[in-house]
Amino acid sequence: MNRLLTLLLILSAAIPLQAQRIHAYTFAGGAASQIEGDELKGFNHWGFAGGVGAIADLDDRDMWSLAVETGYSCRGIFNNKHNNENYYNISLNLHYVDIPLTLFFHDPYGGLRIGVGLVYSRLVRQPHGNAYYNPLFFIPDTTDMTFLKNDFAPAVEFRFNIWKGLQFSTRYQYSIIPIKRDWKYQYADKTFYNDFYNSSLTFRLLWQFGEDNQSKYKYKKASRRR
Repeated sequence: MNRLLTLLLILSAAIPLQAQRIHAYTFAGGAASQIEGDELKGFNHWGFAGGVGAIADLDDRDMWSLAVETGYSCRGIFNNKHNNENYYNISLNLHYVDIPLTLFFHDPYGGLRIGVGLVYSRLVRQPHGNAYYNPLFFIPDTTDMTFLKNDFAPAVEFRFNIWKGLQFSTRYQYSIIPIKRDWKYQYADKTFYNDFYNSSLTFRLLWQFGEDNQSKYKYKKASRRR
């Protein structure tokens, strides 16, 4: 883990020297999440997401930029439903420190930034909440609630300006390594094991300090019309 954090710090500090501008920003919002593998579908878990970041322009035309963040997010499982045969009441909260590194392409006409990157997450608190299943045939083993501490997830993000330095962002990410291995399930007379993966969709408001980005976009449009 220490090597990974060192690498991320080097990458964030080693933004190309030709970068013209570096802007700090802060953000807050929420994450809708689910855990793939729990046999309960739906982005029903909502948790807080917030933190700080910095973004650097990589060229003079402001078409490419690199962002690095440090933030907190709460992801997990939520399902509370019942019918004549089954009853589920599960609410597990997983608390993470997230460090995303994202490369953005910027549309200079509309102001939309499209980014792809990798998110490293460190679990800082094991799941807490409740997990109660009472299905007719489907019986998971909830005795071991220990999850792995490291999570790596490719991510796709979209950002656009609302007013001055205020921006809206949405990001989707999906784990590429399990956050829990081999959770045991019993279905009728069969036993099987599932790996768990985080899947989340985050909605955030960002405040970028410094330059009035909206004015900059208008200036670029005006310059191209001349």
